[in-house]
Order: sequence, then C-alpha cells, then structure tokens
Amino acid sequence: MARNEQLIRQHKILQILEDFRFGRTLEELRDELVSDLGLTSLHPRSVRRDLEALQAAGFDVAVQATPRGRVWRLGPRAKRTHSVTASATELIALSLGRDLLNPLRGTPFWQGIESFWNRIRDELPASVADHYDKYRRVLRVLGIPAKSYAAKQGMLKTLQRAILEHRVVDVDYAPPARAAARREIEPYAIVLYQSSLYIIAAAHELPAEADRLRHWKLDRFHRATLLDRWFTPDARFDLEAYLGASLGVFSGGTPKHFRIRVSARAAAWVLEDPWHPQQQVHPRRDGDVELSVPAAHELDIIPRVLALGPEAELLAPPSSRQEMARLIQAMAARYASGDA
Repeated sequence: MARNEQLIRQHKILQILEDFRFGRTLEELRDELVSDLGLTSLHPRSVRRDLEALQAAGFDVAVQATPRGRVWRLGPRAKRTHSVTASATELIALSLGRDLLNPLRGTPFWQGIESFWNRIRDELPASVADHYDKYRRVLRVLGIPAKSYAAKQGMLKTLQRAILEHRVVDVDYAPPARAAARREIEPYAIVLYQSSLYIIAAAHELPAEADRLRHWKLDRFHRATLLDRWFTPDARFDLEAYLGASLGVFSGGTPKHFRIRVSARAAAWVLEDPWHPQQQVHPRRDGDVELSVPAAHELDIIPRVLALGPEAELLAPPSSRQEMARLIQAMAARYASGDA
C-alpha cells in the first residue's frame, strides 16, 4: 500500500476524532473513512493499525470501554496541542477571508474553515469577542456569487485524492452547449478563480510530448471515478509559473503580448486595478496610454477591453484585433434596429 494513502487516512482519522468528542468505534471510523475518502472497502484492522501508528507518533489517542463498545477518542493533551487564540484584528481578517471563500460551502475545504472558525470562537475571551463583534458590524464583503459546490462534494474528494495519489480519473464532462463525454484525466491541481473551481489536469489520451494540460470547470463534471491506474506527473510542472502566464484561468503555451490603447479618462481605472503584475503602461503624446499585457489567451483580454467600451482599443496582436472587430460588428447588427 502506498505510504501517502496511509498518511491521508491517518490525517482524516484525526479530523473525525476532533469532530466527535465522545469518540468513535473502529467500525464507525471505518465507515467515515470509506465515505469521506471515496474508498471501495477498508478493513477495521487497517483502521486499528492507523490508530496505533498515531499513538506511536505521540498523538494523545486513547481507547475507552463504553456501553456501545470500545471507542477511540482524543485525550486532553490533544486538545491543548490544538488550542488556538486570536486577537480581534486577526479574527476580523479571518472572518473576511471566510466570506470570500463562501462559494466553497459544502466542500471539505469549507468544513475545515468552519471547524477552525468555531474552535477559535469557542476559546475567545469575552473582551476580544465583543471587540470583534463591534467592528464586524461595519465591515461587509460584497460581490461574491451565490453558488455552492455542495452537490459536487463527492467528486471534489475523488479529484483531490487523485491529485495526492497521482491516479487517473474517469469522468463525464459536459462543455457548454455540448453533451457530456467520457474522458480520462490526470489531475495536477485545483484552482479557485472568480468563485468557480477548476481542475488543472492532463488529457490522458494525448501523447507526452503534446500540450496536454487543460482547465476543467468542476461545474461541468457529471461523474468522477478513480481508476486503479497511476500516472507519472511531469516534473517540469510548476503551478505558480504555469498560472503566472495568464490573467485568469486560461492558459495555453507561450504567452502573447497584447497592446491596448486606453483613453486618458479610463487610464486611472487600469492603474487602480492592474490586469497583470507584469503589465507596462506607456504614456502617449495625445494624453492616452498604451497598455502592454502578457496573457496566454485572448479570452483573458477581450472581455476587459469590451468592458471599457469606446475608452479602449485593442491594437495587437492582429488576430485578436480581427476577433474584436467581428464581435463588435455582430453586436452592432443586433442592436441596429433599436427594437428588443
């Protein structure tokens, strides 16, 4: 059995015991592990060995006889080990971050956020809690879409496990306006972008020398099943470098350099909210500015230019300028009659 599979189980056991202060029997732990990790089967003896390994590693895990059988639970030293305190300022920052991650509701990530949040709130001194409540009433986070991945929780667990274990996943994936198709993918990472989760994964059917990486939106997965086949990750893959070539979630090989003319009136908006850390802004003699931005795909750029309306003009590359002209002509034709 792979070493990381044991570590994943042991970590999950600690999470389960933290949630159930009165403990769980071996069978209950086994059922929780099978459900949470998407396992097909697991023998209680394996669970016992994991518990004994945690004890040997120094975790305060004890067994106790109860009317419902022998239960395993965390001892008092484990609670002290995980004791967390926070200042009112730290609590405000954490709660704002919690609001920003609201689309993760229903996922294991959100459950971890809630568990940590509740633990801190339970241990706060009254004075700190009062100070936090006072300031939190005048701080709000807006603009977060009202979406949830609760219905995708099982698939997300499967994909997360596949990333850790480097396993091929058999999926049913439905791009917009197309029927779901069966695919096999090799997942590398999970990315949260504009309140949506994307799986960065290689298309299994493509040869190693091809550009295999794709971005698969979790909303479009209808099924995800772990296969008993493993893949060797590309040692050259670096998530930060890979995503750094893009303004958003799009990517595709070598970045292109886009040039956008922005009016003097709209230049302040671009300077206030930069599109990319590596963008360059060059003043023009007429008072406008020219924005130079690297991006992997024109879909990173065109919607931003359109959002500025007549205050911006896409200058290069020529193919993207032609696509912009096509879109504007189609929009003009639609609105030409003036009738809805």
